[in-house]
Amino acid sequence: MNEFNDVLQSGMAKFNIILTEKQLWQFNEYYKLLTQWNNKMNLTAITEPTEVALKHFVDSCSILNYIKVKENAKVIDIGTGAGFPGIPLKIVRDDINLTLLDSLNKRLLFLNEVAKEIGITANTIHGRAEDYGKDITYREKYDMAVSRAVAPLNVLSEYCIPFVRKGGIFVSMKGPNVQEEVNAGKNSIKLLGGKINNVKQFSLGDNSRSIIIVDKVNNTPAAYPRHGSKISKKPL
Repeated sequence: MNEFNDVLQSGMAKFNIILTEKQLWQFNEYYKLLTQWNNKMNLTAITEPTEVALKHFVDSCSILNYIKVKENAKVIDIGTGAGFPGIPLKIVRDDINLTLLDSLNKRLLFLNEVAKEIGITANTIHGRAEDYGKDITYREKYDMAVSRAVAPLNVLSEYCIPFVRKGGIFVSMKGPNVQEEVNAGKNSIKLLGGKINNVKQFSLGDNSRSIIIVDKVNNTPAAYPRHGSKISKKPL
C-alpha cells in the first residue's frame, strides 16, 4: 500500500492537508473495508488503490481548501453512498458532527461498520432526503449540507438546502463544465432561500473538478422540499 499512501499524502498536501499517522491508518482501513464490501454489493466502480486514494479520498477532502468549516460544525452528507465525502471529511476533521443520509439501508450497514472499525462517530439516517428535509428534527439544523455528484444542481438544491440553517452553506461537488448547471439552478436556489456564493474549479490528477458554494440567506419556504417525483419531473 506504499503507492496508495504516497498518492494519498501528496494529493492531500496539494489542498494544504497534512495527514497524521492515525489518519493515514484510518484511510487504509477504510480502503480495505470498501474493497471487501464491494465484492458483495455495488459501492464503487473505482477500486484500484491509487484511484480510490485520489478520486474518492482526496477529492472528498478538497473542499476544506475552499471553505472554512467552523469547529464542531453540524454537517450532513446527502446521498452519501459509500461515504463520500462525509467519512473522509470526518477523518481529517474529527471535530465535526457528521450525519450520513442514504436511501439504501445496506450502504448504511457498511458505513456503520467503517465508523466502528476506524474509530469515528457518525449518525446514519436511512431514508429519502425529501422526507427528512420536512422533519423538524433535521430541517434547517445543519451548518453545512454537502453532496457529491448526486443529481443536477436545480434538483439537488431542493433535496439539500432545506437541511441548512440560515447562515449555513450547501456545497455541491461536481465535475467540469458546471456553468450550465449553475445557470439552470439559480432560480431554484433562490426560491429555497439560497444564494450562490462562489464556484471553485481545480484539477485532480487528470480530471477537472468543481465546487459550487451556496449561502443560506433566508429560511426555506414550508412548501419545500416537494415529493420526490415532483422534484425530478418538475425541477424548480
